[in-house]
Amino acid sequence: MSSDKADKDTQPKKRGGIVLKVAMALALLGAGAGGVFGMVAAGVIGGDHEQKEDNKPRLIRKGEKDPYAPKAEGGKSGDSGSIEVEGEGGSEYRTSYYSFTDEFTSNLKNSDALIQVSLACSTRRDGRVLMWIKKHELAIRSELLEVLADTPEEEVMTMEGKDRLQKRLTAAINKVLTQTEGFGGVDAVYFKSFIIQ
Repeated sequence: MSSDKADKDTQPKKRGGIVLKVAMALALLGAGAGGVFGMVAAGVIGGDHEQKEDNKPRLIRKGEKDPYAPKAEGGKSGDSGSIEVEGEGGSEYRTSYYSFTDEFTSNLKNSDALIQVSLACSTRRDGRVLMWIKKHELAIRSELLEVLADTPEEEVMTMEGKDRLQKRLTAAINKVLTQTEGFGGVDAVYFKSFIIQ
């Protein structure tokens, strides 16, 4: 009888030990799988080992050299012929401007009135944005004319309406740039002249 009692005492201990060992093995396997998943998600293992470079135009600080600065007349890229001096106040980023050479003339929505505006826009990003505006000026002009034609006469008679129109024109330029180059980058549109007839 004493040997039967000894066998009964050891059997539950063996089963409990096996269950514990299986549970530990499963826990370690789960932790290992989680670690592998994390490394794959982070790009450490598997897939493309090269880290993709962010190639979007970046903000240019005042005094910082712009590697994409537009070429000056008769000079090298980034050489404006004179030293550019930045003020110490205001924005920490440099602002560059693009002036559209031709005026924009359109009918106003549901009106006999005509609007004629001369426009410029600004960016605080590198010179690629200015190059893209010039490259896609035809598509941008078309989009801007659509915005003007969709503007009611009452809208352009108030300062608030003109501000809203400037925001819509900015969004229109960024829409074209995003569709063609994958990135907008225009911060604002400015009226150089503004005539309603």
